[in-house]
Amino acid sequence: MKREVEVLVIGGGVVGVCAAYFLGKQGRQVVLVEKGELCAGSSYGNAGLVVPSHSVPLAAPGVAFKALKWMLDPESPFYVAPRWDAALWRWLWNFWRTGNENHVRRALPLLRDLHLASKGLFAELTRLKGMACAYEERGALYAFRTRAGLEAGIAEGERLGGAGLPPQVLDRAGVEALEGMEARVEGGVYYPQDAHLVPDRFVRGMGQHLRGAEVLTQTEVLELRREGGRIVLVRTTRGDFAPREVVLAAGSWSPLLARQAGLSLPIQAAKGYSITLKKPLPCPAVPLLLGEAKVGVTPMGEWLRFAGTLELAGLDLRINQRRVEAILRAVPSYLPQIEPAKLELVEIWRGLRPATPDGLPFLGRAPGCGNLTVAAGHATIGLSLGPITGKLVAQVVCGSPEFDLSLLRVDRF
Repeated sequence: MKREVEVLVIGGGVVGVCAAYFLGKQGRQVVLVEKGELCAGSSYGNAGLVVPSHSVPLAAPGVAFKALKWMLDPESPFYVAPRWDAALWRWLWNFWRTGNENHVRRALPLLRDLHLASKGLFAELTRLKGMACAYEERGALYAFRTRAGLEAGIAEGERLGGAGLPPQVLDRAGVEALEGMEARVEGGVYYPQDAHLVPDRFVRGMGQHLRGAEVLTQTEVLELRREGGRIVLVRTTRGDFAPREVVLAAGSWSPLLARQAGLSLPIQAAKGYSITLKKPLPCPAVPLLLGEAKVGVTPMGEWLRFAGTLELAGLDLRINQRRVEAILRAVPSYLPQIEPAKLELVEIWRGLRPATPDGLPFLGRAPGCGNLTVAAGHATIGLSLGPITGKLVAQVVCGSPEFDLSLLRVDRF
């Protein structure tokens, strides 16, 4: 027997939970289904950064060339596990094809506006009752060990400054003064607009504020059945649903479900790692991104988290210890007072971030399927864009969005 629901949200990460929250504010009756627990995926162990400074898309000039040099090195920031997979090679082709100046020029203003709108929502949502997620607007520092790295960071800062996100360039002494500890760096680029928080506490806290929504965890979607131009049945391990509207926010698993609805989503699972340790003394005062190593270092209340790497290895959740060790080695090469081996380990984590070839998420109505809205493919900026994505999902379902989402359209590939 099918159960009729107004809106069925598939996925209990930051995007799905925020979508359910804003749909509830619009008065919609929502059922959210998640195959694990809330925040069990890549929303859980990420770097916890809210990053307007990440408004340049991943697919940018020169990035594909760097990726080619890195992709066969198992310890590099960007690694592609060798395998024959036609979808992967199409993804890599589109990644190379879209990494041009015209794409950056078009995408940067949209990403900037989305990040800033999301930051405004974070400031509002983290004031809700019980939201103890250690949200702080202290900016973020990009630190560089080499002169070439610093010059590249300054050049990107100039681009972002021209787009209304002006950074401050610091020498080594300035970096040490900002962080309150020794740093082996040439200098850094500081973005005061950025913020940080403990990501799982935010998502689970939001889960306590879903107005009238029903949350079904340990509920796996088995089938999306499409008839004509609509999804008419969603079969799950806890029964069948007949939804008026469906929101697909299942992260790296979204393409598998979308395929059942006749929709192709070129999303690759980009595995990332984090290592959470008990907070040391001294500890960085402001989140850092270690430029050459591509590692984030985030103080999170009583913890310090290192996060990084992008590994295209399919839906593979195995931990590659070599990549964990590469992250741990990188940190003391920038911050010699931090010795990971001497700190108390809280957790080693890995998660699969859903990455599109052009570095932009899919957000909007699925073509030819009038009651399916897709919100997936945020890669490394999913937490940062989570609140605004959720708000836009509600606007797509209920009316018209406040942003022009044509660059994020679901059928752009």
